[in-house]
Amino acid sequence: MLKANVNEHRRPLALNFNQLIDLEKLQHYILYIIAEDQKEIFGPEKTMNSNQRNIIGELNERSRRVFSELVSSYLDDGEAVGSRTLSRRLDRPLSAASVRNVMADLEELGLLYSEHASAGRLPTDLGLRLFVDGLLEVGSITAEEQETIETQCAIAGKTINEVLEEASGALSGLSRCAGLVLAPKSDRALKHIEFVSLGDGRALVVMVAEDGFVENRVIDVPIGTPPSTLIQATNYLNARLAGRTLADAETMIEKEIADHRAQIDELTRDLVEAGIATWAGDDDRGALIVKGHARLLDDVSALTDLERVRALFEALDTRDLMANLLDRTQSGDGVQIFLGAENDLFNVAGCAMVAAPFTGTRGEIVGAVGVIGPSRINYARIIPIVDYTAQVVGRILS
Repeated sequence: MLKANVNEHRRPLALNFNQLIDLEKLQHYILYIIAEDQKEIFGPEKTMNSNQRNIIGELNERSRRVFSELVSSYLDDGEAVGSRTLSRRLDRPLSAASVRNVMADLEELGLLYSEHASAGRLPTDLGLRLFVDGLLEVGSITAEEQETIETQCAIAGKTINEVLEEASGALSGLSRCAGLVLAPKSDRALKHIEFVSLGDGRALVVMVAEDGFVENRVIDVPIGTPPSTLIQATNYLNARLAGRTLADAETMIEKEIADHRAQIDELTRDLVEAGIATWAGDDDRGALIVKGHARLLDDVSALTDLERVRALFEALDTRDLMANLLDRTQSGDGVQIFLGAENDLFNVAGCAMVAAPFTGTRGEIVGAVGVIGPSRINYARIIPIVDYTAQVVGRILS
């Protein structure tokens, strides 16, 4: 897991170009960050520390250029990079033999790997992390991208739900990956609730919050429940819900029913309790809105890729991901990057997530926006897009 400060990464971090590679020292660093991951000390709340800066400085200019160019090439097309191709891509001439020697050193350090002996090299998750954390140049969001986000998220004529759906869609469209929004948890003041018959022993419960957020749930009701019972349950709840949070209203209504002060019949009482329970049973983690699932299939070229996407779909369909994402984003401000199987958020090799928190009416972190896709996503472009979208959503909610 990484935390990227957008402003800090406008340019590469200062490096000592005159130093030669110190293999022993760099290997010590790699073992250190792996150990820190296992202890969950090196988390997204950590900015790049002096130890990381110093170790990146241990890469001499030649090694840094080769490593950076190789990773950049991989992020461009997802292909393994050979020494001859890499030697031609470098801004300053370097023989293919020299490039091969540097790549061998980087592979020994665990930053590169090859799928077979005669193939080019690819960055490992560890290599990607080192690149993103210390060598990546993050660009600026363009005026056109800002306008797209502002336009799609415009609040006029939309509920908060629709704004968050649009934000997820905007992220997917601009990044060409899957966009996601972790919607705020439901501790907001309520405005209205209504029961609508769907027939066949089911009813739709519509809850509207004072901030415009709308949630719909389907509940089971006794077959043949008359419309008058649905109306009575609606009126009873609206007289007690307005201006209160769900938790406050639930406590008050439960006490009123227990004390036999509720002037409603048994069927209506059961309906009221079912309507409240359909939300009270949640773990208060919010809802995950994901747009652009199909974009995750764009780069599928092998069975292993398909299995990776399948595992990612399964991760996106669990409430654990929502809980963990909110926990991670609450632990620090700014954009955070989760890479591959080494992170404990979705634990899928070859995938990455860029996420940023947004705040609610009281300035507290209530949700997050992000992009998820293959590990070779365009970090330099996506980081400022995610950051700006989080700012826009937070501004709307406040």
